[in-house]
Amino acid sequence: MALLLLAPIAALAQKTEKVDTLIISKIKDEGLNHSKVMDILSMLTDVNGPRLTNSPGYKKAADYAKSTLESWGLQNVAFDQWDEEFGRGWQLKKFSLQTLEPSAFQVISHPKAWTPGIKGTVLTEAIYLDVKDEADLEKYKGKLKGKIVLFSAPVVVKPGFKSDASRFNDSTLLQMANAHLEAEGQGGPRRPNATMQQQQKLTYAKWELCEKEGAVAVLEASPASRLEDGTILVSAATVPYPPSVSFDKRVRAQHANVPKLLPQIVVADEQYNRLVRILQKGSPVKMELSLETEFTNAGPGFNVIGEIPGTDLKNEVVMIGAHLDSWHSGTGATDNGAGSAVMMETMRIIKSLGVSPRRTIRIGLWGGEEQGLIGSRNYVKRVLGERLDKTRPYDSIKLKPAAEKFSVYFNMDNGTGKYRGIYLQGNEAAGPIFKAWFKPFAKMGASTITIQNTGGTDHQAFDAIGLPGFQFIQDPIEYSSRTHHTSMDVFDKAIEADLKQNSVITAAFAWIAANRDGLIPRK
Repeated sequence: MALLLLAPIAALAQKTEKVDTLIISKIKDEGLNHSKVMDILSMLTDVNGPRLTNSPGYKKAADYAKSTLESWGLQNVAFDQWDEEFGRGWQLKKFSLQTLEPSAFQVISHPKAWTPGIKGTVLTEAIYLDVKDEADLEKYKGKLKGKIVLFSAPVVVKPGFKSDASRFNDSTLLQMANAHLEAEGQGGPRRPNATMQQQQKLTYAKWELCEKEGAVAVLEASPASRLEDGTILVSAATVPYPPSVSFDKRVRAQHANVPKLLPQIVVADEQYNRLVRILQKGSPVKMELSLETEFTNAGPGFNVIGEIPGTDLKNEVVMIGAHLDSWHSGTGATDNGAGSAVMMETMRIIKSLGVSPRRTIRIGLWGGEEQGLIGSRNYVKRVLGERLDKTRPYDSIKLKPAAEKFSVYFNMDNGTGKYRGIYLQGNEAAGPIFKAWFKPFAKMGASTITIQNTGGTDHQAFDAIGLPGFQFIQDPIEYSSRTHHTSMDVFDKAIEADLKQNSVITAAFAWIAANRDGLIPRK
C-alpha cells in the first residue's frame, strides 16, 4: 500500500524535474571527447603523489590543484585552513631493506607514515619475536639491542583463485534498488572482551620490550590477509599504549608531542613468512637497512576550495568534492586521486559551457580524510553548522545562516569504477529527483537509486547535520581487493573510460542542481 501511495508522488516529481538535454549533450561531448581527467590524475599521482596530509607532497598537489582551477577561471580559489591542529608533516627521503644472508634478496616493504629514520646504513641480524604470553618475553631480554625485530606472527597466504577486479551485476544493483533503510546501531563503540584486552596487553608489552632493549627497527607483515603477490597495506606508525588508556587520551603518530617511536616497516606477507621460516629453522638472517625520513613543522591542515559564481541565486550553493590526501606506499590514484581528478574535471567541463549557473557551484578538495574526515568535518563546522550532542539520537544540530542557502553535496571516493547510481542516505524525497536526472545516462549503466546509506567518506560530514550529502555507487573494480591503501594504488590502476563517465555525470548533476527551481529536499 505504501508503494502504491508513493508511486504517483514519484511520477509527479519526475515529470516536474526539468533536464536540459541540450546542456547534457554539451557536457557529454566535452567530457567524453575532450577530457583532461587522466592528465589531471597523472599530475596528482605521478608528479605530485603521494599526498599524505600536511606533507610536502600534499602541499605540492594542493598548489597544482589551486593554480589549475584558477587557470580555468574559477573564482575565490583558496587554501581553506582548519581551525584545529593536525600535527607534523612527513615524507620518505630514502629507504632500502634487503636480506644478505643466508641469501641475498630485496625485501618488498615500505615504512609506516610518521616513522622516524635511522642514521646511516645498518647491517645487523633479524630476530623473530615469537611470544604467546608475557612470560615468553623473558627469553628475549638482552638479545634485541641493535637488531631488526620481526614483530607480528606470519600470515596465511592462499592462492588467488578469484579475479581481483569486478563490476556490479544486474542482480546486485536490483537488490540495492529494492533495499530497505537499515537502522543505525545503537550505543557507543564496542568494548573489548577479556581475550581482546589480554592480547592488547601482550602487544603493548612487546612494543615496550623492543623500545627498552634498543631494537633498531620493527618489521610487521602486511595487515590485510586479502593481499598477496607482493602488495602491501601501509598506514600510520603505531603509537603503543596499554589498553587501560582510553582512545581519547592517546596521541597519533603525527602529533608534535608523540612519545619516542621505533622505526616501523611493513613487509609483503610472502617475504615476511619466508624470513620467519628461516629463523625458525635456526639459520641466522642478516639484513641491511637504510631509512631517511623528514618531518615538517606541526600545524593545522587545509582544504582546497574554489567556485563558479551563480547569477540570480548566487547565494545558494551546490557543492561537489573528494578528498585530496592519500596514504603513501602508492601514489593515491584510486584513493582518492581519481575522485579529486573527476571533481576538478567536472569544474572544467562546466566552465567550458560558456554560461553561468543560477546557483554557485563550489568544489572542495579535502585534507585529512584518511585520519577521520577531518578536512570536510572542519569545513562543515566552520561554515555550515555542527552537532552539539556526541551520542545518539543526535537531535541537537546548530546550523549557521549559510546552511539555509545550501542545496546539496556530491562526493566520489570509491576507487576508479564508473558510477552505477547513487546512495540516498535515507533521503527518500531525493529519489524521484535523481531518477529523472539519471535518465540521460541509463544506457551508460548508471540508473540505480538505493535508499541505503554508505559511509567512510566526506559526504557524511554534510549528512551528519541534516544537509543533503550523497556518494555515488561505483563499480568495485580492484578497490577493496587490491588498491585501497596499498602499494598498488597507482595511476595504472585507473580506468579512463570510467573516470570520463563519472566526470560527465557529476557535471550534469551539479549543473541541474544549480539551475532547478528549488533546493534539494532534506530528509
